[in-house]
Amino acid sequence: MRISPGKSAILFILLILIADQALKIWIKTTMVIGQEIPLLGQYGMLHFIENNGMAFGMEIGGRTGKVLLSLFRMIAIAAISWYLVTLIRKNASTALILAISAILAGAAGNLIDSAFYGMIFSESTFTKVAVLFPPEGGYSSFLHGKVVDMFYFPIINTTWPDWSPIKPGQQFIFFRPVFNISDAAITCGVFSILLFQKKMFRNLS
Repeated sequence: MRISPGKSAILFILLILIADQALKIWIKTTMVIGQEIPLLGQYGMLHFIENNGMAFGMEIGGRTGKVLLSLFRMIAIAAISWYLVTLIRKNASTALILAISAILAGAAGNLIDSAFYGMIFSESTFTKVAVLFPPEGGYSSFLHGKVVDMFYFPIINTTWPDWSPIKPGQQFIFFRPVFNISDAAITCGVFSILLFQKKMFRNLS
């Protein structure tokens, strides 16, 4: 039985959100900040960090910046949701619908962290694992939670040669950012649209 584009989008969004939040909750309640679990030896690991800002650990300044970023995410989610519904009504390609769904799910996943994690978790530290729904209340207020990141893939970890004009003798790591499933969903959705835009938008008027 063929699943309609609308149902496919909903299922895909739910799959990403459930996987994202399940992993984040597990990380928060079993690991301390900075703890690592090897996945691919030295080339890939779970590395627990939290950030106050944007994707891939980037920061945005202060509590005001944090609220502004959360409000921007809400507006973006509303706009992407409207666009997704429009695409479904126009019978757009399944690939485009799923790409937009991935971007929407990723934005929503990180918004959940920002909006609610400060209210439902105690604070994670370098020595103490967070508690879900602590009796004394969470570590912060609505829209001031920290985003949980955990995937770290330092595929290249070396040093610049002494003769290099760029940072001679200093460490060079690629890929340095730490990210989560939501970040990956947004990135995959955007890149798939960029790579296959002609095919995805072919039948749209």
